[in-house]
Amino acid sequence: MDISSLVSKAVAAIKGDKSLLTAFTADPAKALEGILGQLPTDTLNKVIEGVKNALGGEAEGFLAKIKKFFAKLTGK
Repeated sequence: MDISSLVSKAVAAIKGDKSLLTAFTADPAKALEGILGQLPTDTLNKVIEGVKNALGGEAEGFLAKIKKFFAKLTGK
């Protein structure tokens, strides 16, 4: 399997749909399975790492924003 094409397909889908970014941040394996279908575990792990690298800080930044939002709500 061509990992780079799988990563490209997943990144395009995630960048085009913010709900997929949320899903990927919460459970990368499940989100990618929904986009790419069933993959062998080793391939899936490589694709997850590739997508995280390709998205750069987008996934991490989104999670940080959510945490900050909830911190404001709870006063912590």
